[in-house]
Amino acid sequence: MAASSNIDNIGSEIIDFRLKGTDEKIYRLSDFDEFKLLVIIFMCNHCPYVKAIIDRLVKFQETNRSRGVQLIGINSNDPVSYPEDSFENMKLFSEMHKINFPYLYDETQKTARAYGAVCTPDIFLYGMERILKYRGRFDDNWKDESAVTSKDLEKAVNLLLDGKEIDFTQIPSIGCSVKWKD
Repeated sequence: MAASSNIDNIGSEIIDFRLKGTDEKIYRLSDFDEFKLLVIIFMCNHCPYVKAIIDRLVKFQETNRSRGVQLIGINSNDPVSYPEDSFENMKLFSEMHKINFPYLYDETQKTARAYGAVCTPDIFLYGMERILKYRGRFDDNWKDESAVTSKDLEKAVNLLLDGKEIDFTQIPSIGCSVKWKD
């Protein structure tokens, strides 16, 4: 069932986490202090919306890392109900798609709940002061990259890197609902 993100928490502070990545390292928010902008994406392995844009996310990270932008993927889905989203399958998914950003496992779902994650993908862009500036879709056509006419996340990143505020309507991301344990 499709769900969409909301922008009710624009202006909120970033929330710390301590999560294991597919590389077996433990990550905290402070591990990313060197980056100007952080993009936290609640995502998973099985969702068709994520699968449709995962290669675009990899390209986005490749293009923007040298500009001081870091993506962080977080999977919070219940692997009992959705075995494809297990930690072992996250490793396979990461390898298959050559994910070039940390892909973290929120086993307790505390991080997703703290952020108010709703769907996969649910995209949060934090500015230099680690305040939420953008929460919306990656672009305007998740199904077909060749039909994209508006690269919303890219526009938001460019504005923030130029020291400007986001001056366009933020359209919610749409995707599968987060698969909660209870």
